[in-house]
Amino acid sequence: MIGLVAGYLSGQFGVGGGIVTTPAIRLLLDRPELVAVGTPLPVIIPTAIAGAIAYARRGLIDVRVGVSVGIIGAGFAVLGAWATELVGGRVVLLVTAALIAWMAVDMALLALTSAVSADARQARAARSASALKIALLGIGAGLYSGFLGLGGGFVVVPVLVRHFGFGMKRAIGTSLVVVSILAVPGSITHYLLGNVEVGLALGLALGVVPGALLGARVTARAQEKNVRLAFAGLLVAVGAVLALSELGVF
Repeated sequence: MIGLVAGYLSGQFGVGGGIVTTPAIRLLLDRPELVAVGTPLPVIIPTAIAGAIAYARRGLIDVRVGVSVGIIGAGFAVLGAWATELVGGRVVLLVTAALIAWMAVDMALLALTSAVSADARQARAARSASALKIALLGIGAGLYSGFLGLGGGFVVVPVLVRHFGFGMKRAIGTSLVVVSILAVPGSITHYLLGNVEVGLALGLALGVVPGALLGARVTARAQEKNVRLAFAGLLVAVGAVLALSELGVF
């Protein structure tokens, strides 16, 4: 069931699914912090691929940006994964909660601003997708993916919308390309560090693909503003629960 929900939200919001599986593994299944960080990464790979295919069929992917960001970020995902061993699992999860809160506010503000036409967004995206910006996004997404075990989409989607001028649906589809690439080195590194529980990963994988396909279909039919607000609401809920749990409130 966790895999199904994670897959659905991955397909709907392009976040890889780890935003659900990490807190769920920690809070519902009572696994150690670093297992909660590492185990979602191999599960993210089939989830992201299934979602990316669904978005590609609807013309909602920028392949150049997605592949470039993913390849650049792949090496930095390894560095991010190794960094988790230095700071400890509790710090990693608290950082995750703080980033979730920040991105939630940003996406809510974007959703409430005046709408921009699709043609204007496309023109802005073409101007904004410079090599330097793509490289910086790849570095940031890679470090984030390996360090927090969330696939990188949680950073990629808001940045593509805010700084590259992508529409929300196109940002989500492109993010899934990035996520499917970034999850590979992070998965290998966390497995070698002993942070991946293989049996648990296989169980989660049973639900992620059908969930991702369903989520992509729902988003493709939804209004842009509603997708942004739903994304922000999801982040607020998950971030609050995760932070309160790690602080010992419940």
